[in-house]
Amino acid sequence: MKSPAKAGVGGAFVPLLPEIEPPESPVPVGASFSSAVFNISTSIVGAGIMSIPATLRVLGVGPAFLVLAAVAFLCDASVEFLMRYTTAGDSPEDASYSGVMAESFGRVGSVGLQICVALTNLGALIMYLIIIDSLRFTSAVSIFVAVVFVFISSGMAVYALFHGTIQTPRLLPDFTHQSFFELFTAVPVIVVAFTFHFNVHPIRAEMSCVSDMTPAVRASLLLCSVIYATVGLSGYLLFGDETMSDVLSNFDRSLTSPLLDDVVRLSYALHLVFVFPLIFYSLRLNIDELLFPKARLLLVADTSRFLGLTALLLAFIYLAAMVIPNIWVVFQFAGSTTAVCLSLIFPGAIVLRDVHGICKGKDKVLAGIMITIAVISSCIAIYSDFRSLFEGKMKSSSSL
Repeated sequence: MKSPAKAGVGGAFVPLLPEIEPPESPVPVGASFSSAVFNISTSIVGAGIMSIPATLRVLGVGPAFLVLAAVAFLCDASVEFLMRYTTAGDSPEDASYSGVMAESFGRVGSVGLQICVALTNLGALIMYLIIIDSLRFTSAVSIFVAVVFVFISSGMAVYALFHGTIQTPRLLPDFTHQSFFELFTAVPVIVVAFTFHFNVHPIRAEMSCVSDMTPAVRASLLLCSVIYATVGLSGYLLFGDETMSDVLSNFDRSLTSPLLDDVVRLSYALHLVFVFPLIFYSLRLNIDELLFPKARLLLVADTSRFLGLTALLLAFIYLAAMVIPNIWVVFQFAGSTTAVCLSLIFPGAIVLRDVHGICKGKDKVLAGIMITIAVISSCIAIYSDFRSLFEGKMKSSSSL
C-alpha cells in the first residue's frame, strides 16, 4: 500500500489499479501491461458508445469513421505530450495532470483542470443513470461485458442483413434534413467517447514499467476504436434513420428477438455498474480538492467528509438524470466545453508553453492544429445547438 499522502487531481498517488504481488512479498510489484489496457479501455468505453450509432446517422458511415480515427489519433498524441512533460518534471506533483498544468500555467491552470475533470465526470455519471433509467469488480469484467454487448449487437445486425430487414446505410451526410453546421454536433459526442486523460496518471503511477504506458494507451485506443466502429455500424444497420441518440432505446422494438433485445440492454447496464465507481472515484477526488484544498487528512481518512461528499454528489447526479431529457444534451455540453479542453486543448497548450524546452517544431505545429480544430469544431457545434434550440422554441411559439 502507498502512504496516505494527499493526492492531486486524478489521484496520481492514490492506488487505482490492483497491485500484483505475492501475499508475503515485502517488495510490491506494479500493475501489469494488460491491467493498464483494461483500465484505460474501461475509462474510454462508457456512455459514449451508446451515441456512436447516432453519429453515423448524422455524418454518414464514411465521415463518421474518419472522425473516429482522427479523434483517436489526436488523443494518442495528446497523451504522449502529457507523458513527455510528466517525465520531464522534477517534483512528485508533476506526476499528475494537475501538476503538469500547474507547472505550465500556475494555480489557475490546476484549478481550471480540476473544474473540467469534475464537470466531465459529472456529465458522464448523469449519462449512465439516464441510460440505466431507460432500461426500466473489476475493469477486466467491465470491458468483457462491453465486448459481449458488441458481439450480440453485431450478430443481430448480421442476422437482420441476411433476412433483408435493414436499410441501406448512407455513406455520406444527408443535407435534405439537416444543415452543414449540424454535422459538427456529432463531433462532441466522439470527443467525449475518447476522453480518458484524467485517469492516465493514476494508471501510470501503478504500472511496474512506466515506459509501457504509451503502448498501453495505443492498444486501448485501437481496441476501443474497433468497438466503437462495430457498435456504430451495427446499430445504424439495425435502425437506420430511426437510430436514437441512445441506441439502447431502440432495442425495445428491434426486428430480431425480444430476448436478445433484453440481453443487449442488460449486458450494457451491467457494464455501467462496473464503470460507475471508477468515474465516481475521480469525480469525488477532484471535488474534494476544489472544496477542501488545505485539508490535512486524505478524503478516505475523514469519514464525515467522505460520506457527506459522496451523498451530495450521488443525490445531485440522480436529480440531474431525472431532469435532463436524453444523453445527447449532455454530450453536446461536455463535448463542446470541458471534454475537449481535457483531451485536446490543455495538452496542446502545455506543448505551446513548453516550460522545459523539450518540444520540436513539428510538435508545436501539431499542438496548434489540435487546438485550432478543437476550438473551431466546438464553436460551430455550440452555435448549431443554440440555433436549433432557438428555432425549436420559435416553432413551438408559432404553433400556439
